[in-house]
Amino acid sequence: MSQLLPLAALRAFEAAARHLSFKRAAEELGVTPTAISHQVRLLEETLDTKLFERRPRQVALTKTGQEFFPVLSTSFASISEAIDRIKNEKRRRGITLSATTAFTAKWLIPRLASFSRANPDVNLRLHASDDVVDLHRGRADAAIRYGRAPFSGLVAVPLFEERFAPICSPHLNIRSPEDLRCQTLLHSEWRKIDERTPTWNRWCRKAGLDDLDTTIGPTFMDDSHLIQATVAGQGIALLSPVLVNKELSDGMLFQPFGPVLPGHGYYLVHTGESNHAEEVEALKNWVLGETSAA
Repeated sequence: MSQLLPLAALRAFEAAARHLSFKRAAEELGVTPTAISHQVRLLEETLDTKLFERRPRQVALTKTGQEFFPVLSTSFASISEAIDRIKNEKRRRGITLSATTAFTAKWLIPRLASFSRANPDVNLRLHASDDVVDLHRGRADAAIRYGRAPFSGLVAVPLFEERFAPICSPHLNIRSPEDLRCQTLLHSEWRKIDERTPTWNRWCRKAGLDDLDTTIGPTFMDDSHLIQATVAGQGIALLSPVLVNKELSDGMLFQPFGPVLPGHGYYLVHTGESNHAEEVEALKNWVLGETSAA
């Protein structure tokens, strides 16, 4: 095994070689010139070679010193950069927020710049998944959940109640509920069906279209794909105006008529025991501000 070189001696040599002066190296490192000379001599003894030519009132690198200096200087620079990166990462705190794929794509991502402006020292990581993440196992620090509160073992902050309405491309020329009889109904696959699940069967009962066949039409497991199909004019779907707000504003989609179905609520949930309590609080305040503005 190679002999480990003394770090203090390496640092003294690097500074002395850079300045070509023991005195200036001592000033930089906050020691005496004698201490620099001692450390350099210790390094020369360890390497069994001369690194400096000592001259009156000045020093010069030997050939070996000239070869050794750039290697050592580059190494110290790399170490310094690595330390700076570690310090910067520590100062820039991180937090992971989990949400469904559709909510992440349609609501969170367009607002990321707003979060960064409000919290420049917090690095927000988005975890998009339609599977429920176990926050107690540390996969994420917080999540946005759709459903009924309370959520067992979690602190739940209510954000807003969802709504679902018939939404389609304006190119389909749908103007009244009767037009649905000759249109393709697009469906979303819900893992749990209850009295607030936005199905076409439930909507038709509320709209008084009891004889409309709601069993036909494609079903989408991913709401993002359902939205894309609706924008492409493949049919009409029961969508959240919140999630397709941009498409509605841009005229790519429109809501031709009601009624509107009430859904469950969206909640920001967390364990209340995160090591990132300050970041979770910042996230909560930001999400509440964005939902209020919307």
